[in-house]
Amino acid sequence: MPPSPNDASLTRAELLRLGAALCAGAALPAFAAAPSQNDRPRMNTRPIPSTQQALPVVGCGTWIGFDQRPGSDEYQRLPGVLDALFAASGTVIDSSPMYGRSEETTGELLAASGQRDKAFLATKVWTSGREAGIAQMEQSFTRLRTKQMDLMQVHNLVDWRTHLATLHGWKDKGRVRYIGVTHYTASAYDEVEAVLRAEKLDFLQINYSLDAREAEQRLLPLAAERGVAVIVNLPFGGGGLLRRLRDKPLPAWAGDIGCTSWAQVLLKFVLSHPAVTCTIPGTSRAEHMADNAAAGAGTFPDAAFWRREAADIGR
Repeated sequence: MPPSPNDASLTRAELLRLGAALCAGAALPAFAAAPSQNDRPRMNTRPIPSTQQALPVVGCGTWIGFDQRPGSDEYQRLPGVLDALFAASGTVIDSSPMYGRSEETTGELLAASGQRDKAFLATKVWTSGREAGIAQMEQSFTRLRTKQMDLMQVHNLVDWRTHLATLHGWKDKGRVRYIGVTHYTASAYDEVEAVLRAEKLDFLQINYSLDAREAEQRLLPLAAERGVAVIVNLPFGGGGLLRRLRDKPLPAWAGDIGCTSWAQVLLKFVLSHPAVTCTIPGTSRAEHMADNAAAGAGTFPDAAFWRREAADIGR
């Protein structure tokens, strides 16, 4: 099995969490943190509305990062990513059949490490037609090496009526625990809203970031009203926002909310919305996973804070 993250990476993750803990007493409105262990703050959890199951607020997306060939240097780093996720009490791993061999890689790594029971596995169906959808979802079960999928989502609403009919049946039989739909662009929000109103769903996965806030207008409030958990994709604005900020100094207030990196600032913003259940920044590096996970601990500012302190960041 490829090596786990080195000692330096783990120490850095501990320092990031310690920094968050020192600022946890800041006078900012916040959600309650999960109980601490060994005096280190644990990642917050939020309930899935349909069952009240607690879900850790930061997970891992597998687009691009897990589409790696076994034996490559990139593949050898990936066990460390999962180790860092689980060490921080994270569980959510999100994939899709459109992500190359990411599903297969995820299944291989979880099987090799014996850590399937630690993961909340989410994937998607991305094809048209009932039989084609069933075949693709069966393939995902095989690739992810699981008998039960935690969450199956209709990717980008492709033939959603057909696939949701199948998935409601599979949920009744226990093959999937939760069902949902996804999209990643504001141009689809009208259709996403219509599906949320028409269907009984457990999850919505949607894009939301400091520079792409359209979901605040109708989708996030509607998800809360309908009792639908929200997974946020593209929390870094598709990567462009984080790249623009990377070489700029952190604002003075970053430390007040427990942030030691721009990635944590952007994730704290996403997680500050009360309708958001979890976010899934993608990465293929253990140190980035640990850094991302640290944003899930400690406090989350309210909307007034972001309007006051961060109004220009996403512009």
